[in-house]
Amino acid sequence: MRRLLPPLLAALVLLALPAPSVLNAAGASPPRGAATGTPGPQLVVEASPALERVAARVRAVQPRAFAEVMSLLGLADPGPPILVRLEPEGSGPALAVPPWIAAYALPAAGMVIVFPARTPSHPDSSLEDLLRHEVAHVLAARAAAGRPLPRWFDEGLAMIAGGTWGADDHARFLLELMIDPGVPLAQLDRRFAGSRLQVAGAYAIAGAFVRDLVQRRGAGAPARVLAAVAAGEPFPEAFRAGAGMELSEAEAEFWHRHSLQRWLPLVTSSTTLWLAITLLALVAARRRRQRDAALHTLWAVEEGEGSSQCDVSAAAMAAATAAAAAAATAAPGHENPSRDT
Repeated sequence: MRRLLPPLLAALVLLALPAPSVLNAAGASPPRGAATGTPGPQLVVEASPALERVAARVRAVQPRAFAEVMSLLGLADPGPPILVRLEPEGSGPALAVPPWIAAYALPAAGMVIVFPARTPSHPDSSLEDLLRHEVAHVLAARAAAGRPLPRWFDEGLAMIAGGTWGADDHARFLLELMIDPGVPLAQLDRRFAGSRLQVAGAYAIAGAFVRDLVQRRGAGAPARVLAAVAAGEPFPEAFRAGAGMELSEAEAEFWHRHSLQRWLPLVTSSTTLWLAITLLALVAARRRRQRDAALHTLWAVEEGEGSSQCDVSAAAMAAATAAAAAAATAAPGHENPSRDT
């Protein structure tokens, strides 16, 4: 049991730690043409007076906050300013989407719609994170020259480039591994239009795949894919050009690598730990009973042998005594001779 506890505790600690920046985790430098000092996009904010305080927070976000987004997407020029519209509850845009959607982007229009009353919400943990995520959608579209991208790739890029992939997403991905492992990426696009739980699962899988792509193929892989799309390549061919392998092959390897993780939450749960302790205790008790039974049997045999030896000795002594008495009775008498005088 002492050998079992350290790995379990280590796994729990690793799950509790926040995920590091994917560019740092990949150990790669920014893509060529996207220097770290490249300025990010300018944000133009529109808001009603009631939302002025939130608007001030958005205006305070500096272009350099999007430097990592620019690097991952391979952009040297962010393009024209991006309009950020803050919409209150009850407005037309707010009523047009489910109540759990905190923001969305309109890349073709260079616009981001934010509902401050709904932030933070999945997949983002703060207003600033939310901005990076949605601005990443606009910048990804510009990097692809406005050509269409699969929804799962677009959302995964926004999560990784925007820095919104975190421990909650990792936990959600582990849950998806247990309840629906190996879902084809092509099916994720439909899930983004499903229920809130389906959308959360789709975000987690998309983010995990793009994060895995960066870690396995380098931080420049997404930029190369986007550049190939911008050049007119269909997405499967663009992915092969950017990642150096077929999309189907990358997808199969991704699910294969993570297949063992589907049991990690079960193995590291407290219920499983106490179940293992109980089973070990039962096994130990059974072995103890078996050992005690064997000792009692051995003692019984030894006592039986000792009693038999005592009986044999007593019988031998009795026989010897009887033999001696018989011999004394059967022997002739010893008398003094008389002499005549």
